Amino acid sequence: MSIKVENLTKLYGEQKAIDGISFDIPSGQIVGFLGPNGAGKSTTMKILTGYLNATSGMASVNGLEVEANGIAVRKQIGYLPENNPQYLDMYVIEYLNFVASVYHLKNISKRVATMIEMTGLAPERKKKIGQLSKGYRQRIGLAQAMIHDPNVLILDEPTSGLDPNQLVDIRKLIVEIGKEKTVILSTHIMQEVQAMCDRAIIINQGKIVADDTIGILTSKDKKRLVIEIEFVESVSKEKLLSVEGVMEATQTKGNNWKLVTNKNEDMRIRLFDFAKNNNFTLIKIQQQEQSMEDVFKQLTSK
Repeated sequence: MSIKVENLTKLYGEQKAIDGISFDIPSGQIVGFLGPNGAGKSTTMKILTGYLNATSGMASVNGLEVEANGIAVRKQIGYLPENNPQYLDMYVIEYLNFVASVYHLKNISKRVATMIEMTGLAPERKKKIGQLSKGYRQRIGLAQAMIHDPNVLILDEPTSGLDPNQLVDIRKLIVEIGKEKTVILSTHIMQEVQAMCDRAIIINQGKIVADDTIGILTSKDKKRLVIEIEFVESVSKEKLLSVEGVMEATQTKGNNWKLVTNKNEDMRIRLFDFAKNNNFTLIKIQQQEQSMEDVFKQLTSK
C-alpha cells in the first residue's frame, strides 16, 4: 500500500480533530478525501506529510512510518497545501529552480522546463509570482509538488481559483498522473470528484463515514430517487412536500426544483396528478441518478 493509516487520532486540547480513522490507498489510485470545513481533512494530510504529529495511531507512506522517517517520507511525497505558500518576490522560473535545488535534483533546468510545460505556466514563466492570478499560483503549487517526481501526491484543494478552462487542463493532468502514482486530494467541488477520482473517503466530525468507489457510493441509496421538475407557475416548498413520497424539495432556479423521492414507486404519476389537481403547468420532469453532492449532503448534514 502506498498510504496506510491505522487508528489515527489527533487532539487539540480536548477537541478531537480526527478520531481513530483507518484507510489504505494503493498505488495508481486517485482518491477524493472529502468532508465539510473542520471535518479533519487538512489535519490528516498534514500528518501524512510529516507537518504534524498524530496524538495516537500510525500513518505510513510506501512502507515507511511517517513520524519515524520524516525526511525519507518527504522525498517520496509531493504536497500542495491549502494555503499554497510561495515566495511572491521570486520569478516563476527562479522559484521552481530553488525548489528543485532543495531536492538536489540533477539537470534542474530540464526538469523545471518539463514542469512549466506540463502545468501550462509557459506564458507566465518570466513574471514574479506576486503578479500572477490565484489560478496561476495554483499551477505553480502543482509544479513544485511534482518537480521531484514523487510516488505520492497529496493535494489540498488543488483546483481552487482555477477558471473553467484551467480546470479542464489540471483535471486531465491529475488523471494522467494518477495512472502511475497515488493521488489523494481534497475538494469541495463534487463534480471534480466524479470527474477525477476512482474512490472517495468522506470524513465528518473527525470520523470516516464512507469509503468506497464513486460508482458504489452513488448507487447505494436504493430508497431515494432524485427528480428534477419545473413548473410555469410559482409553487411553494410546502405544497411539494405535501405530495406523498416527496422527502426533500430544493428550489434550484426560478420555478425549477430538485426533489428527493421514494424510489420504490414511479413518482412521476403522482407529480403529474399533483400538477393537474392544483392547476399547475408542468413543463419538465426528469429522473436523475444520485450524485456525489447528494451522497455528501446525506452523510455530513447531521
